[in-house]
Amino acid sequence: MTWTIEQVGQQDGRTAIITGANIGLGLNTALQLAAKGCTVVLACRNLDKAATARQEILQQFPQARVECRQLDLSSLQSVREFATDFTAKHQRLDLLINNAGIMMPPYSLSEDGFESQLAANYLGHFALTGLLLPLLEKTPGSRVVSLSSLAHNWSGMHFDDLQFSRGYNKRKAYGQSKFACLVFAYELDRRLQKSGSKVLSVAAHPGVSATNLAQHFPKMLSMFMPLVGQSAADGALPTLYAALGNDIQGGDYCGPRSLNQMRGAPVKVGSNRASRNTETATRLWAVSEDLTGIIYLS
Repeated sequence: MTWTIEQVGQQDGRTAIITGANIGLGLNTALQLAAKGCTVVLACRNLDKAATARQEILQQFPQARVECRQLDLSSLQSVREFATDFTAKHQRLDLLINNAGIMMPPYSLSEDGFESQLAANYLGHFALTGLLLPLLEKTPGSRVVSLSSLAHNWSGMHFDDLQFSRGYNKRKAYGQSKFACLVFAYELDRRLQKSGSKVLSVAAHPGVSATNLAQHFPKMLSMFMPLVGQSAADGALPTLYAALGNDIQGGDYCGPRSLNQMRGAPVKVGSNRASRNTETATRLWAVSEDLTGIIYLS
C-alpha cells in the first residue's frame, strides 16, 4: 500500500523543528506539518526569508502555529545559541528534521574552519542533534530525520583531507557531506538503541527534485533535471514518511520508489554498502565530536 500524507492523523500538540524551511523541500515539509496541526519551527539562516515562508504557510492555513528562529548551521556558535533558546522556551520536541543544505558552491571555509558543505550539511546538524537530544529524550515518540541524497554514492569520507585543503572537488565534497549525513543517521540509531532510548533516528532523500539546491549546477544539467525529477512538494514526501509513517523503524531510509529512486511515491529504500560500514561510522562520530566539541552517546 502506497503511503500518502492523507493517511496521517492530526498532529496537534506536537512540535517540529525543520532546518532550512524557508524554501524548497523544507518549506513543503513545513506546510504539510502545519496543515496537520503541528507547531512548526522554521530554523533558517535568513530571518526575513523565514518570515516570508511563515506568511505563505499562514495564507494557506490561517490557524497554523509557525515560529521563525535564526539558525546558521555553518556556525557552531549559532547552533549553540539556537539550541539554548529553543530549550528555554519549549517543553517538548517531537520531530527534528535536519533538512538544510547547500550543493556544490565555490570553495569556502566556515567561520569554524570547515569546508562549507561539510559544515552546513553535516557538522552543524550533528551538533544540533546532540544539543537537542535531552529534549527529544523527554518527548514520547520523537524522531530525528536526517536528509541524505542519491549523491551519497558520489563519495565516501575523505578522512585524510575532510576540508579538501589539497584541492577542491565540489561534487565529491557534496557527496562526502551527504554520505556523512546517512552514516550519521544509521550510527545515531545504533547508539540510541544501545542506550535504551526510544528516540528514532531515520534518514530520507528526495530523489531528483526541483529546488534551489541546483543553483550551482552547470546550465545543461540544470535544464535536464526537470525531465527526470519531481516537484519540491513530491520531493518532500520521503521526509514526511520518515517523520510520520506508522511503520517506520529506527535506521530506516526513505526515498522515491521509481526510476532508480529519482522520483515516485515514498518507500523504504536501500543505500550503498559503505554507508552501513560500522568502522567508518565509529570513526566519523569521533571526528565529529572532536571538530564540533559536542559529545553525546559516546
